Amino acid sequence: MAYLLQQLANAFPLAALYAALAFGYAIAFAVTKRADITYGAIFAFSGHTYLLFAHIGWDRFWLIFPAALAMGAAGALVGGVGAGVAIGRFVMRPLAKISPNAVIVASLGVLMVLMEGARLASDTRELWLPPFMNEAVVFWRGDGFPVILTRIQLINVAVMLAMIGAGHLVLARTRWGRMWRAVADDPLAAELSGTDASRVFVTAYASAALFASICGVLATSHYGTMDFGAGLLFGLKVVLIAAAGGHSNPLRSAAGAAVVGFAETLWSGYGPIVWRDFVIVSILVAVLVMSRRERAVP
Repeated sequence: MAYLLQQLANAFPLAALYAALAFGYAIAFAVTKRADITYGAIFAFSGHTYLLFAHIGWDRFWLIFPAALAMGAAGALVGGVGAGVAIGRFVMRPLAKISPNAVIVASLGVLMVLMEGARLASDTRELWLPPFMNEAVVFWRGDGFPVILTRIQLINVAVMLAMIGAGHLVLARTRWGRMWRAVADDPLAAELSGTDASRVFVTAYASAALFASICGVLATSHYGTMDFGAGLLFGLKVVLIAAAGGHSNPLRSAAGAAVVGFAETLWSGYGPIVWRDFVIVSILVAVLVMSRRERAVP
């Protein structure tokens, strides 16, 4: 019983990460209407930038550790959102208007630029953060087996759930949310109604980049590093996990992604881990194929 509870507890941080990433991805997908692995690249790029700036703050500016982390986080958010604005405005928006399928090809090119840029900026060094806020919080004890999570895991879950809640309120209750839905449904009709579809497109892409950047900082704080190949891995993975709840609704997409996080963790705890990714990805591909009952993408 204690082992099962520990696996369920372990699933919460991963489920929250997947949910937050899927929510942000769905915001961008609503306006691009194409699979875009750039989102995962921004996630990894922000994690690398966080590490690099924290390292500079600690080694070169002699900042105390919290100040170095704050400097890293600020650099990551500015870099990630700035990259999202530039990519959305100068790459994705022009391509989406002229040749939407080119968005898929361009996303691969952007991913390579961001990954290689982060690698070169770090001199191909694997930077690591020292463990922090890793004190165990015990939820239950049974037969000498405590069910625990660390403080950083709990903070990450709280922040990611707050991001999803705030994002949902903005989309559901604000004027920008109404404009976003209008552009997602029909950009031309939205333009005829007085909405600047181009501005909404870029803002949506920047909002998705903000979600990816915050998640990159939180995930790197938890795991201590960010692999150079994480951009491609998470780029492909987010496209699939966001499909678990359907790309058309960010909240449902987040809920579906959370289910995938729980499934991955439980499989790791009870099944052969070597088959985990194959089984999960196969199920997600099947879900994606069967969910094509949604509105046809032109």
